[in-house]
Amino acid sequence: MEPRDAKAYDADAIVIGAGLAGLVATAELVDAGRKVIVLDQEPEASIGGQAHWSFGGLFLVDSPEQRRLRVRDSHDLALQDWLGTAGFDRPEDHWPRKWAEAYVDFAAGEKRSWLHARGLRFFPVVGWAERGGYDARGHGNSVPRFHITWGTGPGVVEPFERRVREGVARGLVELRFRHRVTGLSTTAGAVDTVTGEVLEPSGAERGRASSREVAGAFELRAQAVVITSGGIGGNHELVREQWPQRLGTPPEKLLSGVPAHVDGLMLGIAEAAGAHHINRDRMWHYTEGIENWNPIWARHGIRILPGPSSLWLDARGRRLPVPLFPGFDTLGTLEHIMRSGYAYTWFVLNRRIIGKEFALSGSEQNPDLTGRSVRDVIGRARADVPAPVKAFMDMGADFVVADDLAKLTRGMNALTPTPLIDEAELRREITARDREIRNPFTKDLQVTAIRGARNYLGDRLIRTAVPHRILDPAAGPLIAVRLNILTRKSLGGLETDLSSRVLTADGSPLPGVYAAGEAAGFGGGGVHGYRSLEGTFLGGCIFSGRAAGRAAAREVG
Repeated sequence: MEPRDAKAYDADAIVIGAGLAGLVATAELVDAGRKVIVLDQEPEASIGGQAHWSFGGLFLVDSPEQRRLRVRDSHDLALQDWLGTAGFDRPEDHWPRKWAEAYVDFAAGEKRSWLHARGLRFFPVVGWAERGGYDARGHGNSVPRFHITWGTGPGVVEPFERRVREGVARGLVELRFRHRVTGLSTTAGAVDTVTGEVLEPSGAERGRASSREVAGAFELRAQAVVITSGGIGGNHELVREQWPQRLGTPPEKLLSGVPAHVDGLMLGIAEAAGAHHINRDRMWHYTEGIENWNPIWARHGIRILPGPSSLWLDARGRRLPVPLFPGFDTLGTLEHIMRSGYAYTWFVLNRRIIGKEFALSGSEQNPDLTGRSVRDVIGRARADVPAPVKAFMDMGADFVVADDLAKLTRGMNALTPTPLIDEAELRREITARDREIRNPFTKDLQVTAIRGARNYLGDRLIRTAVPHRILDPAAGPLIAVRLNILTRKSLGGLETDLSSRVLTADGSPLPGVYAAGEAAGFGGGGVHGYRSLEGTFLGGCIFSGRAAGRAAAREVG
């Protein structure tokens, strides 16, 4: 092979993907004075990738926000929760486990101060996601840890995009959009050449499908290649191909929680160059998906972030088993649903519950937080039903609103191919639950969970309704929401060491290649194991992107 010739390089590093992980990696390279070319197949309007659309949740441990709310958290408790949730059980989990330990160190250490120094601020009420409901060593967050960024997803992206654009102004960064990578090749045993297609210009707005018409080709060389191309959630064919056997047959109907360009194709290109792709059967899909009444991309779904009070029923109207309550165990609920023979479930609730307990994932569904408007946040807290939620009640294809249970049942059955809900049985189910509300003692563990949630000040203020009867006329009307499976994250990815160097099947580094973000399973090829504690995806992009940028900068220095 011919020797590597520094004079022939187009840049010190090439970053593939302009999402959050790619921006963080690029910012670190720029801080080190390195020259970077950033490639992305989408138009410039989509810079920031999936992170832009997110709720902006970040997992922090023992933060000032937690302490102000009387939450006692610790590194050891967080690590116990992470390992109990991840369930690492494979030889391939060596690096993912090391990444998990390093990430909890980061979340309990410098993460908040490092982000604060870059301009991120946090909403004062900490959310309590993935509550688990098993024993102390099992799945779930023992305490609230979901810190919402002031500005949601765009607020997370902003400081890193700003640093990258400052790099452009300094002549250190070239942003090349509409460049789709199709191959990686080597010189003297190291990957240093990126080839691909230049797609025709597109004026597509953020998130909307852009043309795939090819206008030309490119070939670029650099000493380091950083893969930050994201996961597979927008590619339903690939999701079904990698669907885990433990979940049975994938559902015929899937909503998309991410745009179509999240296609996972770069993972195969990296594999062809020698990268080791592990844990591809580990996925994070949501069970509370609703069709967006105002879609931006095809099959656009929105996830409900529920409080604990809605009655969760299967397709036949039977309550889901303990502890599969709203907000407790996403993957456990998905496994149960896929065994039921139907890929949809129902929330049954009333206006009082939906007004207090429903939040919708996504920056565009939370204009008050995204726009950093204190007045609008206060207005939402005072509203009977927040405006984004009310829009779904009025126009959402999955919502039924009715004054009595008979009408509600007819509306539910009208939304499904086969009418499976029996009004009398549904009434018995709700009435039995309502009887348990009448005094502070109960055998119904969901009622216990509701009361437990209200012991936390944050939930009592904005997330959990006062316990009451669902059939109380004063709390009406009644509401039913059909819930669909919503694709979101691939938890596996390219195996990496703690320097974000991509590894080959024999465990040795693939020279010249780094990976971060979802393409690397958020670190190591699967830092979450089988399950997520939530608030850990954006943080995983930041942590692994930072590691990749710093390591690549050292390598090419």
